[in-house]
Amino acid sequence: MAKHQRMPTVKRIKAVLRALNLDLFSSDPMVRPAPATLYTKIREHARRRPAPGAISLTVDPKASIKDPELYELFDRFNWMYFDGLLPSVRIIWSTRMMSAGSYSPHDRTIRIGRKYHELFPHELADTIKHEMIHIRHFHHDAAFKLEAKRIGASLRAQSHPSLRKPVRYLYACPSCRAEYPRQKKMRMSSCGRCSNGKFDVRHKLCLKKA
Repeated sequence: MAKHQRMPTVKRIKAVLRALNLDLFSSDPMVRPAPATLYTKIREHARRRPAPGAISLTVDPKASIKDPELYELFDRFNWMYFDGLLPSVRIIWSTRMMSAGSYSPHDRTIRIGRKYHELFPHELADTIKHEMIHIRHFHHDAAFKLEAKRIGASLRAQSHPSLRKPVRYLYACPSCRAEYPRQKKMRMSSCGRCSNGKFDVRHKLCLKKA
């Protein structure tokens, strides 16, 4: 067989490829990228915002104080709105509080009012979001309101006659006779109408009924 008719050797093939500036070991740009990590999948899944009303948990009065559904909802909102950066907290039901919820920074606990959500069970998810903002912004300041608008959380809970605590003390102004019902005792307080927002001993509130 003639020399020019011989099959090209492997060495000659590599030389030709080097001349064409081709890298045998470079990745094909058309190849699909490697699969995402588990945390990336969780984050992307959580960012898919559900349809309005899709997240709705009902309250079972016989449920245990620790409810796994509350933690599942917290984790989902944490990835959905905060990129999973909020620290873990304790979430418990409270049978004593009349409000929708509260957050205590000293023990990192979110308390959910059972009585409130027995009346408004569809607001449980909204309460969780509201208290999650308090982890970063404890007061209802401008930053809190911006976060509430961003994630779609309510600023105030609803009112209901059964959620109002009975008045324990009734104070009155000696000047204008305006009455001030209170839950706690007042020691150095004056009438806001007569003293223009500053304490004035002439208009100090007097205990009318306990």
